[in-house]
Amino acid sequence: MNQPIIDLRSDTVTKPTPEMRAAMAAAEVGDDVYAEDPTINRLEARAAEVFGKEAAIFVPTGSMGNQIALRLHTQPGKEVVCEARAHVLDWEMGMAAVFSGCQLRTVAGQRGVLRWQDIEPALSTTGLYYRAQTGLVWIENTHNMAGGTVTPLAVMQELVAGAHDRGLPIHLDGARVFNAAVALGTDVATLTRGFDTVNFCLSKGLCAPVGSMLVGSAADIARARSLRKALGGGMRQAGILAAAGLIALDEMPERLHEDHANAKLLASSLNGVEGVSIDPAEVETNIVIFGVEADAAKFVADLKAAGMLAGAVGPRSVRLVTHRDVDTAACGRAAEIVQQVAAKALAHA
Repeated sequence: MNQPIIDLRSDTVTKPTPEMRAAMAAAEVGDDVYAEDPTINRLEARAAEVFGKEAAIFVPTGSMGNQIALRLHTQPGKEVVCEARAHVLDWEMGMAAVFSGCQLRTVAGQRGVLRWQDIEPALSTTGLYYRAQTGLVWIENTHNMAGGTVTPLAVMQELVAGAHDRGLPIHLDGARVFNAAVALGTDVATLTRGFDTVNFCLSKGLCAPVGSMLVGSAADIARARSLRKALGGGMRQAGILAAAGLIALDEMPERLHEDHANAKLLASSLNGVEGVSIDPAEVETNIVIFGVEADAAKFVADLKAAGMLAGAVGPRSVRLVTHRDVDTAACGRAAEIVQQVAAKALAHA
């Protein structure tokens, strides 16, 4: 009997749980553009409570939530300081320029982690009329393309203090911020305290089928509703989605440690495999990025032929992301498949 395909391309491939499907079927709904969807309203209130913020808004995607935040905090012609491999730079379709008229000023962090000492030299806040001024500091935690690395709590607090001392707002792209909190043994309210806005995803490791949340002050979230509408994000009976989001928010963070353990298992299993390069100590959450001697696109195609889905994230880099729908046994098989494909690649080199 053939084994099922092991899909480790991303935690976005997770399916809603049976409890989510039942809640979606029974959800009480209304027109959310009129603020009349009671399930959306409950989700937004709950998200604000969990993060210790005044208000929250449900958006279809994390990219939309991020772009709304960028527009909230800036004006055309401003610069946004972000990490050199940030999601907002690489994967959001140049919308900082298109929607907000801003440019991104990149700073290389240590494995994706930015500290204030890295950011401060890149700031332009002196008011020189002939230089674009910094409008926003942008942090990503966990950092996707750095391999799910975690910015520690003390560094997060230092970043908030530094930005505010310079009169700058600070936004957190926290798509996987619950993974960061679990890895650090803290809660998301503590980890994100002081950030002006935080965007987080419900449809990655938390397993909801659709949606992200943007949390912040009541004034900012009120403005965010207009910006969401401008981007086409005003949905109607969206409580069907929010019903799953409530379960994702309240029940799914407690199982993220399982994904982290499976990622560490994968990294340990691949360490020392000929043709593969990885440092297991660098795997902190649910993302595993390893180097290959072969062409990464060809390597990923060979993995697929062997029954496993992964992602090429560079000419010689492959990314695996663990999640609820791939258990420990399947991760063990995935490691075996990578070893087989690596051996095949070396044999044909």
